[in-house]
Amino acid sequence: MRRIDVQRLADEARFNRFHLGVLCWCALIIIFDGYDLAVVGIALPAIMKDLGVDPAQAGLMVSSALFGMVFGAIFMGTIADRIGRPRAIAICVALFSVFTAAAGFTHDPLGFALMRFLAGLGIGGVMPNVVAQMTEYAPKKMRATLVTLMFSGYAVGGVIAALLGKGLIESHGWPSVFLAAGLPVLLIPFILRQMPESMAFLIAQGRQAELQRIAAALDPAHRPAEGDVFTLPAQDKAVGAPIRQLFQDGRGFSTLMFWVAFFMCLFMVYALSSWLTKLMAGAGYSLGSALTFVLVLNVGAIVGAVGGGWLADRFHIKKVLAGMYALAAVSITLLGYRMPTEALFLVVGLAGASTIGTQIVANAYAGQFYPMAVRATGLGWALGIGRSGAILAPIVIGVLVGMNLPLQQNFVAIAIPAVIGMVAVLLIDHRRSAVHPFSRTLQKAPQ
Repeated sequence: MRRIDVQRLADEARFNRFHLGVLCWCALIIIFDGYDLAVVGIALPAIMKDLGVDPAQAGLMVSSALFGMVFGAIFMGTIADRIGRPRAIAICVALFSVFTAAAGFTHDPLGFALMRFLAGLGIGGVMPNVVAQMTEYAPKKMRATLVTLMFSGYAVGGVIAALLGKGLIESHGWPSVFLAAGLPVLLIPFILRQMPESMAFLIAQGRQAELQRIAAALDPAHRPAEGDVFTLPAQDKAVGAPIRQLFQDGRGFSTLMFWVAFFMCLFMVYALSSWLTKLMAGAGYSLGSALTFVLVLNVGAIVGAVGGGWLADRFHIKKVLAGMYALAAVSITLLGYRMPTEALFLVVGLAGASTIGTQIVANAYAGQFYPMAVRATGLGWALGIGRSGAILAPIVIGVLVGMNLPLQQNFVAIAIPAVIGMVAVLLIDHRRSAVHPFSRTLQKAPQ
């Protein structure tokens, strides 16, 4: 009888077609998710004009999706550890596709907000699950790179929204960019058929045949044998309530710091995603130019995500992440000052790299920090708590915009959370991480 440690098998695997398949599926889902998330910011000026709402009301309309994302991230991240990830991901895709498209049929602020809330359940719920999926199957030596590469699909979705928005809104009105978001629902049957299940879930369910197939896919040299027993390291086994495990083995303080860091980063991301177009238009740029800033912001995010992941696999991911928060504080502050257009595009790109890109690297760090059995739960709670910052951002910045403050003060308000987030990351105890050898000696230590 052979005992096969599936986590070690995944850690030591060489990148192959199986990994590429997981990467492509997760990235495609995140691209659609990113489109659904960015589309409101792209269409916001047109929506405000058509529905006759002021900046404060518009902020509340944008935040309705973010309220849904809080519940989606917490609930779907936790439930995935119980019903399986492909099912949870399929439910999320159905929610954000159907209800984002439905928002395009609404004609009043309340109806729009309700549809966005329901879409937010799926938008928020899919993120922790695809990150957990990619983290579980990625080879250890390139894990951060693959997770951030996958999650850069979020920024690709934003780029697509910006490119489509410039043409569709002018020719067909703002509802058209929402109706286009219904297409991903067609992917659901393929997701259920082709997305591999979590190995921890399969072990708990005793589904040995599926584990054998996954083991052979991870390592083509693996030869199934009757009597093989698949196991997990002790720290990756689920014992008791998953939520309670986020605070066990010395992880409690670091869990709180992840929540603070996610809150601050998501505040910046959604402040920029929701109001950059409006702020730049108010500063004298045309709508077309303001939309170009959103495009540059998301291109920068792709560079920041992939570059940050590459650095994180070669240096200490915690220090790389703290440095990205510091860059966010500087670049966002600079957005409030007049400068040549070429320099402004560079600063906007850096802001995208150090906000959206930073959140993507933070997702990768949290995915590595928690044991496999509670990875989706840990990410779900971090993203769920972090969504509080995402909810507040459009409202707070909307109020500031309504006060007609100088442009610099609006951007300073967005930059301050970067400093707080950097401090929170530096306070995370990396020794408690599931990937740190020290953590394995703490399983029976008194708390």
